[in-house]
Amino acid sequence: MTFTDLRSDTVTKPGPAMRAAMAAAEVGDDVYAEDPTVRALEEYVADLFGQPFALFTPTGVMANQLAVRLTVPAGGELVLDADAHIVAHEDGAASAQGGVQTRTTLSPRGLLDPADLARLIRVGNPYTVGTDLVAVEQTHNRGGGSVYPLERLTAIRELVSGYGLPLHCDGARIWNAHVATGTPLRGYGALFDSLSVCLSKGLGAPAGSVLMMPAEYEAEARRMRHRMGGGMRQAGILAAGGRYALEHHVERLAEDHEHARELAVLLRDAGFAVADPETNIVLVELGERQPDAAAIAERCRADGVLVSAFGPRLVRLVTHMDVDAAGCARAATAIARAAKG
Repeated sequence: MTFTDLRSDTVTKPGPAMRAAMAAAEVGDDVYAEDPTVRALEEYVADLFGQPFALFTPTGVMANQLAVRLTVPAGGELVLDADAHIVAHEDGAASAQGGVQTRTTLSPRGLLDPADLARLIRVGNPYTVGTDLVAVEQTHNRGGGSVYPLERLTAIRELVSGYGLPLHCDGARIWNAHVATGTPLRGYGALFDSLSVCLSKGLGAPAGSVLMMPAEYEAEARRMRHRMGGGMRQAGILAAGGRYALEHHVERLAEDHEHARELAVLLRDAGFAVADPETNIVLVELGERQPDAAAIAERCRADGVLVSAFGPRLVRLVTHMDVDAAGCARAATAIARAAKG
């Protein structure tokens, strides 16, 4: 059976042109910082966002955790939304590996409100844990691909700076925000002290993320990446896939956004509660009289469509380059059929 896979945009596969670029990559030993294709990618991404230093990592989780570990000491505090990827989908790494505690709040669509954030930030003293880092997620995965308006990010930046704190952005899907809003990448880059971006979601590279930070962190970032098991050798093969993705697949994300909107309309017409997607993530809230999310996912699989049970009564679908409009229509039909049993 050929599946229509909308579980995530991480399931994309490199096409022939990307594979050719990877096969032709000039390589070296990146642990010695001698892989020219990796270094070129790092410099390219840093320049895109106007950041001084960038580091290629195997995964987005590692990129985020490097940013946390480099700026929050053991026993320190990270403030962010309760449904942030760093909290919900990184296996408790901040606490398990770094001894970092999180202070969170539930935010509509996952987007922190500056007024709520002001109440969360704490100034430490000998008897109180103080906030060391604030993090946002752009776009927000569990918020349904929601996008922080630039004005809100600017307000958060001003608030955080007033406390002398750094601001991190988990920008795994910041490319989607860039395409959806037209905000220049440097406009985002200017707001954050550290920023992670993913190459293997909607952009279609097989692996890899990039972390950007102030240049003074470079030596320790490379050391800690190695300590975490992320020191790769001839990694230029992967970096070449990422560079190809950046040069060819960013603007086409608009197609994924359009497919998400079309999918949402089809699902609403079938009687499901679906919010208008801002980017490429569609969340389907199931009613009490409908099967739960696990049952929907199982029935859809039997019908050749793969979706994610994102909660007891929440289904997630993520559009991407490997599923066209016809595939999205097939998914909507399968979900409607699954709901009827």
